[in-house]
Parts: sequence; C-alpha cells; structure tokens
Amino acid sequence: MSYQELVGNTDDTDVKVGIVVAKWNSFITDELLQGALHAFNSKGVNENDIIVARCPGAYEIPFTTRKLLEKVDGVVTLGAVIQGDTPHFDYVCDAVNRGVTDLNMMGNKPVVFGVLTTDTVEQAQERCGLHGDKGNKGSEAALALLEMISLGKSLNQL
Repeated sequence: MSYQELVGNTDDTDVKVGIVVAKWNSFITDELLQGALHAFNSKGVNENDIIVARCPGAYEIPFTTRKLLEKVDGVVTLGAVIQGDTPHFDYVCDAVNRGVTDLNMMGNKPVVFGVLTTDTVEQAQERCGLHGDKGNKGSEAALALLEMISLGKSLNQL
C-alpha cells in the first residue's frame, strides 16, 4: 500500500503571523506572549512579520482573531481563564473555545488555541513557565502555528 503523507514543519520563516493576547490575567498572558515571541524569533520569523493584538479578555479573542486573520497567514490565541466561584468560568471557556473552533472550521487559515483554562492560579503559572517544568504553552502554540501554516501550504498544492 502506498500513500502520500503530508507533514508540516516549523522551518518556513516566510510567514506573517498574528498573536491575539487577552489583557485579563496579564501576569499570565504576558508570559505566554513572551514565550510565543521567543519561539517565533528562534525559528527566524522576522519581527516585522509578527502582529500582536491585545484584546480585553478571553471572551473577545474570537472577534479579534477573525479581524486579524485578514492580514496574516495564521493566528495564535493566548489567554488565561482561571476558575472562580461562579459559572462565569464555564461561559467564557465555552465561548472562546467555540469561537476559535468556528474560525478553524470556516476559514482557510489556521488558528491555534493557546488559551489556558485552569482551576488555579498556580496551574496557570506552571503552564506559562513561571513555576514547574510544564514549559510555556505560548511557545508551544507558536510552534504549532508554524507547523499548521506549513501543512496548509502543502495541502493547497495538492
């Protein structure tokens, strides 16, 4: 049995990327942003080809992303929704997840979900690299975006 296998990579630096980052919980989201910027820089993406758009909170990420997608090859979404004492957490998580999913399903450009949805501040700090060994999810999201842009280019050439 033979088949054609398409796999994206993170080597293509001829891209224009967007980062949508929520200002809410900025002590976490700023760390995620730094991780994403570092990952793009380490892969050789030109600083002038990175657009950062800051929106008020995670709920506003899908709208901001939709507008930014018109100008870039793909977008990383970064936010931090931390469980509180009310069901607000559930509503915001559902809305941002559904919004990003819809953008991926309707659009022709990738959107990578880098929004933390944690039970505690400590869990969010671990995932943005402030504590522990869980790495920086912003960096991971940026690398995933480069891979998805590359994979998309391969798929378009079929």
